[in-house]
Amino acid sequence: MLLPVQVTFRNINDPGGLEEMVQKEAARLERFYDRISSCRVVVERPQRAQSSKLYHVRIDLGLPNGELVVKHAPTLHGTLKDTKVEDSHKEAESVLVHKSPQRAIREAFHEMRRRLQDYLRRQEGSVKKLTKLPEAEVKVIFPSEEYGFLKTADDREIYFGKESVLNRHFDRLRVGARVRFVEEMGEKGPQASTVKLIQPRKQAQAAGETELLPRKPAAFRAKR
Repeated sequence: MLLPVQVTFRNINDPGGLEEMVQKEAARLERFYDRISSCRVVVERPQRAQSSKLYHVRIDLGLPNGELVVKHAPTLHGTLKDTKVEDSHKEAESVLVHKSPQRAIREAFHEMRRRLQDYLRRQEGSVKKLTKLPEAEVKVIFPSEEYGFLKTADDREIYFGKESVLNRHFDRLRVGARVRFVEEMGEKGPQASTVKLIQPRKQAQAAGETELLPRKPAAFRAKR
């Protein structure tokens, strides 16, 4: 871990190798996410549960956008229950009950790994929404030569080939069609490595009403 793990034992007279076990389990969490800012673990044997030998394990994980929490409370049935998630703290709580501290620790960290993976999937989804591909329109297209040019929002021309158009939609492209694209630098200048037609069904109908250019203008022949 980047920061030391804070481990607390309550009502456990001889923790033995429990602290080392907690440290190892906590270190495994960093394999899933390397931006953990803090990790606090409490292992306790509730005084009211002395006769049944049930154990609590609570894990508080500090993350850039909040906190993940896994905790358990003793019951006689050993059931696993999910409690309400508080979105403001990004908190996930679970009820985990075991009759040995080792198993309680393993299961609590197993649940935390699952929660952490869910957190990462949500974060990745948010990033993808923020990194929306830029839009452009088809400026000219030459079907027989299997390429064309896009016009970007800043009035640049970007070359694209048939193989870069996703979902085999090259034949649906017409002058003025709106697309999203990924730009890269080619041997002869900027080109689109990926072209995705926006609203393909709607634009397919419009494509049927628009004639294709019959030949290559000399100006565009000279560019390639």
